[in-house]
Amino acid sequence: MSATSDKAPRIRAERLSLDEAVDAVSHRGAGAVATFLGVVRETNEGRAVTLLEYEAYGSMAEAELARIEAEIEAETAGVRVFASHRIGALQVGDVAVVCAASAPHRGEAFAACRRLIDEIKARLPVWKREHGPDGPYWVGWRDARCFGDDEHGHAHAHHR
Repeated sequence: MSATSDKAPRIRAERLSLDEAVDAVSHRGAGAVATFLGVVRETNEGRAVTLLEYEAYGSMAEAELARIEAEIEAETAGVRVFASHRIGALQVGDVAVVCAASAPHRGEAFAACRRLIDEIKARLPVWKREHGPDGPYWVGWRDARCFGDDEHGHAHAHHR
């Protein structure tokens, strides 16, 4: 059974709580709890970051997060996982994502927590727009019209 909180949406504009995540995964059979906080940093790929904006397809993101958690929990007996993700404008130092995993032993808890954040990064419909001195740009976005060489025989630079 996935450790889902009924108290607040998991994809939300409000501040995230590490305590909420730890409480959601704690159980009597857990000998270990591993956590991860994704925090807004001041640089990315050598560029200054002054603000991050996260947008999400809310209902789809909530459903996909529940699927990710259920998959991870089904893999190892006694593992429970929980995550929440911020949306909206975040400042440098703000927590953008919280993950927690519990398991009977530390190795399983670490592995489940790592898998949780990796799957969130790969699958969750949440998009990040960084702001800096050169203006805002969507992270990971590439114009579908500009893959490889175009019809004029030249390659387009990576779009930011």
